[in-house]
Amino acid sequence: MKKLFKKLHRKEAPSSRITSDTIAEHRQRILAGGRRFKYPVQYARHRLVFNAILISLGALIVAGGVVWQQLYVAQNTSTFMYRLTKVLPLPVASVDGQAVPYSDYLMKYLSSVHYLQQKEQVNPKTDDGKRQVAFIKQKSIEDAIADAYATKLATEQKITVSDSELEAFLKTQRQSSDGEISQQTYDAVILDYYGWTPDEYRHATKEKLLLQKVAYAVDKNATSQVATIQKAMSDPSVNFQTLVTTLNGQGLTKITYGTSGMVPKTNQDGGLAQTASKLAKNQISSVITSTAGDGYYFVRLLDSTSSTVSYEFIQIPLSTFTDNLAKLNATTKVKQFISIPKTTTN
Repeated sequence: MKKLFKKLHRKEAPSSRITSDTIAEHRQRILAGGRRFKYPVQYARHRLVFNAILISLGALIVAGGVVWQQLYVAQNTSTFMYRLTKVLPLPVASVDGQAVPYSDYLMKYLSSVHYLQQKEQVNPKTDDGKRQVAFIKQKSIEDAIADAYATKLATEQKITVSDSELEAFLKTQRQSSDGEISQQTYDAVILDYYGWTPDEYRHATKEKLLLQKVAYAVDKNATSQVATIQKAMSDPSVNFQTLVTTLNGQGLTKITYGTSGMVPKTNQDGGLAQTASKLAKNQISSVITSTAGDGYYFVRLLDSTSSTVSYEFIQIPLSTFTDNLAKLNATTKVKQFISIPKTTTN
């Protein structure tokens, strides 16, 4: 009876026979199964995209970690890392909110080490070499911070260095007593001494010219002293040494007096010899903005020949920019992202 009861209640299994009513459904089922083999990607595309994103993110995180460790922990200063920081705008420090490019620091550092090894024949692995390299690191980051601070002030005051100004300055640097040095020769000398390509040298020079412009623009004290000295220069017989002693005694920023001796008219002295060569004997120049960036000058021609000049000068130094930067260094507004111990060359 139980077997009979089970047979009566057993459900019939669906028929697998193909009839005219089920042929369309059967065909679609067969085609769907075939598409899995013909177009497998369309069924797993979302998974492939998801996996690719995960792998890419993982690779970026690993690569970023390696770069961070090499730059900020190991302080890798290799040429490869320098090239990498030229592509990746990573900071080595910040000054008053302005980022200091890591590439600028490495460019200065590698150049100084190149000169130390190639021209001074110092082995950086010796005790003396390690001490000098440590000092170079400190000086390089200080220079990079100063350049970045100048860039910040230049942006605020809309100060720029044009390509024509840069070319004019570079042209003066190629002048010698034998005439103008060719561009190819000059580039070779820069590469030999500093390890810089022409583009790197132009970049470094433009940064220094910008810093000079900013230093002149922000130094109102030096501008005031220039006006005071200009009044005294109305007397062409004024004694330079006496004037300097008098002004320094009034508690102003220390100005200096000096003489050049006989130097070439093309002497690399910030344009002083060139200016003196255009004066008559005992004539006093108007104020000179030194291309060396070390302040304002007045010169008086003492003597000259066809190729040399001798002059005396008064220098009004610039101090505001360096003083302001020193004040920032004493606060938390200057942050270094790598640890460089303070050292000296003595």
